[in-house]
Amino acid sequence: MARIKSLAYAGVAAGSLALAGCMGGTIPSASAPITQQEAQQGSEYHPQLLQEFGGTYQGPQAAYIESVGKNIAVQSGLGNAREDFTVSVLNSPVNNAFAIPGGYIYTTRQLVSLMNNEAELAGVLGHEVGHVAARHSQRRQAKAQQNALLGLLGQVVGSVIGGDFGGLIAQGSQYTQLLTLKFSRTQELQADELGIQYLNAAGYDPRAMATVLRSLAAQNALDAQLQGRANASIPEWASTHPDPQSRVQTAMQKAGTGTGTLNRDIFLSRIDGIMYGDDPQQGVIEGNQFIHPDLRLKFSVPNGYYMVNSTRAVSINGQQGKAQFSTGPYSGGLDSYVRSVFTALGGQQQSIAPSSIQRTTVNGIPAAYGTARVNNGQSQVDVTVFAYEFSNNQAFHFAAVTPAGQSGTFNSMFNSMRRISTVEAAEIIPRQIDVVTVGRGDTVQSLARRMAFDNGQVERFRVLNALGANEALQAGQKVKIVVRGR
Repeated sequence: MARIKSLAYAGVAAGSLALAGCMGGTIPSASAPITQQEAQQGSEYHPQLLQEFGGTYQGPQAAYIESVGKNIAVQSGLGNAREDFTVSVLNSPVNNAFAIPGGYIYTTRQLVSLMNNEAELAGVLGHEVGHVAARHSQRRQAKAQQNALLGLLGQVVGSVIGGDFGGLIAQGSQYTQLLTLKFSRTQELQADELGIQYLNAAGYDPRAMATVLRSLAAQNALDAQLQGRANASIPEWASTHPDPQSRVQTAMQKAGTGTGTLNRDIFLSRIDGIMYGDDPQQGVIEGNQFIHPDLRLKFSVPNGYYMVNSTRAVSINGQQGKAQFSTGPYSGGLDSYVRSVFTALGGQQQSIAPSSIQRTTVNGIPAAYGTARVNNGQSQVDVTVFAYEFSNNQAFHFAAVTPAGQSGTFNSMFNSMRRISTVEAAEIIPRQIDVVTVGRGDTVQSLARRMAFDNGQVERFRVLNALGANEALQAGQKVKIVVRGR
C-alpha cells in the first residue's frame, strides 16, 4: 500500500495479470509497424499503469532487463521494433507481466526474481511482444465492443457490489480490473508460440518458455500452501488455462528439442541484488502483520487469514470473511469519512448506509465504525467500515465483508491497529536476491537456512531455483537465496 491514494475502494491484485488475447487464427510471421494511433494510445495509458503498479523499479538491474526486452522485440518483425518498444520493470511484489498497444511491455521485479536464466526472461517478454505484434488487445476490444473509460484496455467492471458482492474484494483497483480480463486458451497459447518463435530466432533455448511457466505454477502452489489456501490455482499471468501442466507441456512440445543459449550465469550476475517481496515504502507483510514504516502504523490479521499488498490497498482473505485496508481524502470528521466509504462501496447501483456510527479509541487512536446489512442475491452479508484518525488530515479504514451476523470476525484485527515508533520503522529492511556459489558441503538445507523467512525455507529455496523435490546441488553451481538488504 503506497503512501496515500484516493478514496476509491481499490482492491488489490491477488495475483499477476494477463492483458492479451487474440481471436485465434494463424501465427503471423511479421507485423505491420506500430501505428501513430497505437503509439499515442499506449503513451496515454503508460504513466497511469506505472502509477498503479508501484512505478518503475530503479535498481541497476532494470537496464539489463530492458535490453533483453528490446532485443527480443526485434524478432517480432515489427518495423523499428527496438526503438518503438518501451520495456518497463515494475516495482511490484507480485509475479506479473503484461502489455498494451503501442509497444509497451511490462514485467515486475518479482517475476524476474523467479526466473533462472536470460532465456526465460526473453521468453516472458517475447510472450508480451507477441500480444503487441498480433494486435491481441485491439481484437479483444473489438469483440467486447466496450466504450467506457480506458476502453482500449477493457471494460470497467461495474459497481464493486453489483450482483456479486464478492467483487468488492476479489479483483483489483480500476486499472487492475481493466487488465485482468480473462482470455481464451487459444489466445494465450498463440502468444506462447510467438514467444517461442522469437526465442528460436534470437538463439535462445526455446524450452525456456515452458520452464518459466512451470516455475510460475510452482510458486503459486507454494504461496497457496504457505497461506493455508486450498485453491492453488495458477497465477493470473497464466490463468486462462485451467490445467497449468497442460500449458507447460504444450510449450515444451512447440519448442521441440531445439537448442540454444540460456545465459544462466550472466542472468544471475545481472539480477544479483534485485529487491524481493514488499518494498517498505509500500508497506510490508510479515507473517500475520502488516507494517508500514512511512505511515508509522501496524496491524495484525486473525489466524487463518492471509494478506496481499498492492499500491492502493491491503486485502485480507479467509474462509469467514474478506476485508481491505485503505485510505482516502480526510479533512476531519470520522463520521462523515465512514459514511463516504459506505457510499463509495455502494456506487451507483446500490445505496449502503450503516444503521449507526459508533465512536471509540484503539490504542490511543480515535476511531469510528459502522455496519450495514446488505442483500447479496439469495443471502445477506454484513459490511463493516472501521476508520482511524491519525491526524487532522489523515485517516485510514478497513472495509470488511462477512456473513450476516458474523461482523465480529475481524474485531481482533480492528483492535490491533497501532502506531509504530521511529525505531520500529527503521527496523523494516527490504529483502533482496543474493546470488551465491555452492561450495563443497553445501546442501539445499544448509543454504535454505540462510533464506530471510521464518517458514518454508527449503520449499521457497527449491521453487526460487527451479529445483525438483529430490534434486541436489553441485559444487560451483550458482543459486539464489533471499536475504535482508545491506
